[in-house]
Amino acid sequence: MRILFTAGPGYGLMLPIVPLIWAARIAGHEVLVATTAEMPDVVARAGLPVVDVFPEHDVWDALLRGITSEGDSPEVQRVAAATGLSEAYEKVSQAGNPFGLFTLTMTEGTIDAGRAFGADLVVHTTDHAAGRLAAAALGVPVLEVGNRISWSSRDPEFRNGRNLYDDDDVTLALRDKLGIPGGPPRVIARIDPRAPSMGGLVADEPDPLDGVPWWSMRFVPFNGGAVVPDWALRRPERPRVGVTLGTVVPVMSGTSNLSAVIEALGGMDVEVVLAAGKADLADLGTLPANVRSAGFLPLSTFLPTASLMVHHGGSGTTAAPLHYGVPQLVLPAFADNPMSAERVVARGVGLSHDPATVDVATVRAMTERLLTEPAFRAAAREVSEEMATQPSPSSIIQRVLPLVGA
Repeated sequence: MRILFTAGPGYGLMLPIVPLIWAARIAGHEVLVATTAEMPDVVARAGLPVVDVFPEHDVWDALLRGITSEGDSPEVQRVAAATGLSEAYEKVSQAGNPFGLFTLTMTEGTIDAGRAFGADLVVHTTDHAAGRLAAAALGVPVLEVGNRISWSSRDPEFRNGRNLYDDDDVTLALRDKLGIPGGPPRVIARIDPRAPSMGGLVADEPDPLDGVPWWSMRFVPFNGGAVVPDWALRRPERPRVGVTLGTVVPVMSGTSNLSAVIEALGGMDVEVVLAAGKADLADLGTLPANVRSAGFLPLSTFLPTASLMVHHGGSGTTAAPLHYGVPQLVLPAFADNPMSAERVVARGVGLSHDPATVDVATVRAMTERLLTEPAFRAAAREVSEEMATQPSPSSIIQRVLPLVGA
């Protein structure tokens, strides 16, 4: 079987499906990943074959610049113009769909890659319409995979009675330009990776609008490979607290709230692992003696020995501590970060606070609660044990393959 995997060009969009891709490869199937911007290098370092479907343009950087500017930035305009469909993108952008830029720029290259590869199946993430358009163009079925722990497209508030595959101005323009047949591809199943007690599935269920089956799948953290430092393998003498703002928040919102977190933790009897890039540390000055600056160290290297994770609410960053049974303090930034925080608080695995008003005393008080009140650790362990019972990525591959030619 030849399987084309495709996802948007952000870390939080691409990395969650890497374990599923490897599951397919280990099972003996040929795989190819279609993405762009920084992700081809990231995927290649994960040991997987990948094609850049929109080379010579950094569409992720253009998207971030467009979101942070008043109106579309020159970078976004140049990227959209390169496809010849600027007018269509302007309409969906004004309608509040910035990911339409990925659909606009990545669809043609994904179709070309899938055709040259001879794909029998397309696996795409829920938020990546280029994948479903590619499958429709190639005439092959689809496995749609949720890559968020905070929400799923099966949530009623997300669907709001609409079909997942309704066309917008960009998809209609692409169908016309590229000769893509109308209508959706055949969808074998959709995946919800959330634990049942955090919104996920207890058992298979049909989609209420189109009858496509929904399956559960275990979230397996993947943050990239790393040479694991010796200290990360050892249990610390005092509580180990991880801190990160991910890769997007520093660009979009800055690191001002990180100063309050570091100052608060610096005055506590804890060991702090700060997983952040050098540029993000510029405004922090001299770090307290109990803070270890680890760079962008994959969270999975130290979470097994951690007592708490403080972060921005990114979907993958929220899911990783759940996997390891570690309580969380979430300072949600934007996009789906607040939804992640709501899930964490509602399940009792952590606490949350508005980063715009957080201060040293608040961080310290919340950290004390999370480290000393046993209910948070107990709830986090319950979710971790629950996640371990969900079907593995390997079992999903075994389940979907007999249905490809059905």
